[in-house]
Amino acid sequence: MLSRTAAVLLPLFGRLTVTRDAEEPFAAGSVFVANHDSTADPAVVLAALRTVGVTPAVMATAGLWRVPVLGRALTKGGHIPVHRRTARAADALEAAAEAVRSGRHVLIYAEGGLPPRADAACAAPLPFRTGLARLTAATGAPVVPVGQAGARRLASGPAAKQLAGVVTAPVRRPRLHVHVGRPLHLPPGTTAGTAVAHRAVSAAWRQAARAVGEPALGASPEAPGGHRQSASASASVRPASRS
Repeated sequence: MLSRTAAVLLPLFGRLTVTRDAEEPFAAGSVFVANHDSTADPAVVLAALRTVGVTPAVMATAGLWRVPVLGRALTKGGHIPVHRRTARAADALEAAAEAVRSGRHVLIYAEGGLPPRADAACAAPLPFRTGLARLTAATGAPVVPVGQAGARRLASGPAAKQLAGVVTAPVRRPRLHVHVGRPLHLPPGTTAGTAVAHRAVSAAWRQAARAVGEPALGASPEAPGGHRQSASASASVRPASRS
């Protein structure tokens, strides 16, 4: 339902284009990981993934389930609440693993939050948390890196600015782009897996930023925590097998 709603409404607010590195069908139970720099980008990513035949279960902050209409839609759609910084935080990974094992795709935002910025320029992916690597280690699922750009032109900064952005978007019709990278399997080890995933999503994000004419500010080949990824970690990226 959310994917369909996003696909129907998004064209009213912006001009979405989608590219991908591989045309093969995605393996059942793939984990899609996208950069997160705006409250609007989940709608952008869901609309884009629908164009390539993917309607994932989304891992999202549990607070959204308290929004009356949205909360019911999230529950009905089988999406996964993330109770960050609570004793229930691990429940989300268990629920995501169950969804993956059942063959459903899952969409995760590995950064765990939005960048603390007020401007509307594209933002490079923040360092990733380890949940993605732990999820794929537990399930063996392939990871599909997703980069999006332009969503900050829809909504960014303080609440009043975000509201103004959404209200004026039908007139401005900002350019939005999502690039879907080639599926890959993360290497063993939480640190190495997290670094490889961050590098892949950063590469997809740079593609998306170029597509909308945004400078890829803040982009770097560094792994989470500011440490440059080693050559061995880079070489460990391997394409996922075709379904």
